[in-house]
Amino acid sequence: MAAMRWIPAGIVLLLLGCGGSAQREGEGVTAFMGATIFDGVEPIDDGLMLVKDGMVMALGPAGTFDIPQGAKLVDLKGRFVTPGLITGHAHPGGSVGLDSSPELYTEENIISDLKLYARYGVTTVANLGGPGPQGLAVQDAEKTPAIGRARLVDAGVIVTGPTPDEARAQVDSNADLGVDLIKIRVDSFLGTREKMAPETYKAVIEEAHKKGLPVAAHLYYLEDAKGLLDAGVDYIAHSVRDQEVDEALIAELKERNVCVCPTLTREVSSYVYESTPEFFNDPFFLETATPAVLEELQKPERQQAIQQDKAAQSYKQALAMAETNLKKLEDGGVRIVFGTDSGPAARFEGYFEHMELQLMADAGLTPEQILRSATSDAANCLGLPKVGILEPGRFADFVVFGKSLLDDVGNSRTIESVWVGGAEIER
Repeated sequence: MAAMRWIPAGIVLLLLGCGGSAQREGEGVTAFMGATIFDGVEPIDDGLMLVKDGMVMALGPAGTFDIPQGAKLVDLKGRFVTPGLITGHAHPGGSVGLDSSPELYTEENIISDLKLYARYGVTTVANLGGPGPQGLAVQDAEKTPAIGRARLVDAGVIVTGPTPDEARAQVDSNADLGVDLIKIRVDSFLGTREKMAPETYKAVIEEAHKKGLPVAAHLYYLEDAKGLLDAGVDYIAHSVRDQEVDEALIAELKERNVCVCPTLTREVSSYVYESTPEFFNDPFFLETATPAVLEELQKPERQQAIQQDKAAQSYKQALAMAETNLKKLEDGGVRIVFGTDSGPAARFEGYFEHMELQLMADAGLTPEQILRSATSDAANCLGLPKVGILEPGRFADFVVFGKSLLDDVGNSRTIESVWVGGAEIER
């Protein structure tokens, strides 16, 4: 039984406002009954969840508490329920089809992507940087629990200042906008760009912490991961991919309570279009795919260019290292956050999240470890107190599947419905 995730019947009725007739006790309450509910921590067989005003009011095994008379009943017998998935690294709104440019980064496009994420069961999206403040305007519109799309966590504009003073100024500008976190890149992109210098990223981290903001870092190399940890970084937004992580890094990640978001599909996206991917025949993908985009990605000249691209082929090799390191980090007790780096052109929002689930399983993680990374661990690592766990006082954001993901994460494709703030979204 899920300890401390249920409320005695009397308290339930008090919370629901039982001051009138028995019929009124259940007014506005929906009871979801009969499913196996993975609450973000552990499964509850024959679960019962009461929802009111977009919030979870009570959760536990059937019989733990009473269903208020007059409540709406939803029979989920034989189904499997999880909290809405959280992607800890994405970039919604930055592309339309295969076009990417700052001009495309609009509130309208961000909202369109957030609806697409929600259709695939991803109900919270951490936007780790865009070219402007538009994401924050979208976030400001989230005034009610039921918003009909995924919720947004936003890093504002990625800090790229080449000098410590310029970088500090960018941190201050983001802080004034009200961002949730700061994002930096410490990567030479296989020797093609100048890497942010240690004195600059140290200045960013110091300034962000003065403002009460955590810092997420894009990286590639083990040496940079260690340097960033020494400087006080709060969140690792990609895998270490140049070599295997060592015990020293694992120990420091644990000591500093720093989480890692591996984004395995980021590597896949760099090379997968060198030929026609298998998922181009997947009905779950084709539900939302644009035929013109698929046609463009299958042009022989485009595929040949990727086959001959040194960076694409390097990242193809890096995927195996990323999977090895993911398993070592998980086995070592480092907290893992589910994420994809989806959103840029041809990194398909929502669908890539399901691909990531399978890649994590291929790396050797158990279904329960993967689900925690996409729910409770993601919420805790990102500092999100209202999502990620189905328990009283949190948003009723959840996904109903036809089959259990604890048996096979591939069952994520059996989505039957998605609920944000207790309201079923359109799919």
